[in-house]
Amino acid sequence: MPRSPAAGRSFWPVFFIFLKLGLTSFGGPVAHLAYFHDEFVTRRQWLTARSYADVVALCQFLPGPASSQVGIALGLSRAGYRGALAAWAGFTLPSALVMILLGLGIAHHHAALPPGVLHGLKVVAVAVIAQAVWGMARTLCPDVPRITLMAAMACVALAAPAAWSQAGVIAASALLGLRLCKPPLSAGSDPLPLSVSRRTGALSLCLFAVLLVGLPLLAQLHPDQTLLMADAFYRVGSLVFGGGHVVLPLLQAEVVPHGWVNNDIFLAGYGAAQALPGPLFTFSAFLGAAMNTPPSGVFGGAICLLAIFTPSFLLVTGVLPYWERLRRSPRMQAALCGVNAGVVGLLLAALYQPVWTSAILTSQDFGLAICALIALMFWKLPPWLVVLTVGAVGGWLSL
Repeated sequence: MPRSPAAGRSFWPVFFIFLKLGLTSFGGPVAHLAYFHDEFVTRRQWLTARSYADVVALCQFLPGPASSQVGIALGLSRAGYRGALAAWAGFTLPSALVMILLGLGIAHHHAALPPGVLHGLKVVAVAVIAQAVWGMARTLCPDVPRITLMAAMACVALAAPAAWSQAGVIAASALLGLRLCKPPLSAGSDPLPLSVSRRTGALSLCLFAVLLVGLPLLAQLHPDQTLLMADAFYRVGSLVFGGGHVVLPLLQAEVVPHGWVNNDIFLAGYGAAQALPGPLFTFSAFLGAAMNTPPSGVFGGAICLLAIFTPSFLLVTGVLPYWERLRRSPRMQAALCGVNAGVVGLLLAALYQPVWTSAILTSQDFGLAICALIALMFWKLPPWLVVLTVGAVGGWLSL
């Protein structure tokens, strides 16, 4: 078997480039993809624009954080498997370390903060998720069948707000998408600059499935808290189509009902996560650090962070050898259209419960949420500035 040219390249340049992006990439997944395009297509010419578009399409097809998966694929293309790990580490660790520190601070010293600050962070979450629902609905639900599917799945999620029901919503959306959706024909593409053998892809997919099925069984046989956490966060990373904000309802259903994290701390941490660069999935590190039961702190944050991102590595390397066939399958594209509409419905349900019901308690809260939404959507202010401002206003109102 010929050796891939990427295998001979050093991974350190990949790490430092992605570290710069991890420190400066504010704005969420869509903005991250724009930063990547500018850095790797326009400036460095690691791949063509059409190849980059195909990498993005592949990662949007997969469950998990799309922008992080694009980074993993770019690192893989440049320096092999070490490059993939280097790209993930550089892009993820800056915000993950800050989120662990925030988790430790809010979990153990939240009494020292004015109550209004924590409540202000929850109000910010309302505005951020409302903006995400609006933007995703416009893109992913452009016609009556998909709008109807979105609304129906939101109702199902509200009627049965359990973790298993969200997986059912995704599966039902895929089946309904086969009947309701008519995706456009695939355009031409340039070859992807990625070399993964079919054997490696099959092994990765098998390991992904073994962990997805085996971790819950192992956690039942040996109910250790570390295994329970690894199972919950691995499952979320395996099932969350749409990435970014869509992770909120799945994580909330896993950690709050079990009493691992208080719902107020959960939403406050989610609001604070909007002020940081890098992937939103580093919110998992905050939750691991803020756990009410050990392991927590740095160790808990590391467990949850690694568990939620592991499916991304396995899926990217597993699906790559088969992507050309999958991308041309009309049935697969139709199912994906249905899944996308379903995840918007999940996010719409989460906007009401738990976000709205726990944050909008007074007319002042409603007014503050409207101002935050306008600042994000129309004034185009950076999320970190809106988070800091609303947190400060919430603290001032509580005095």
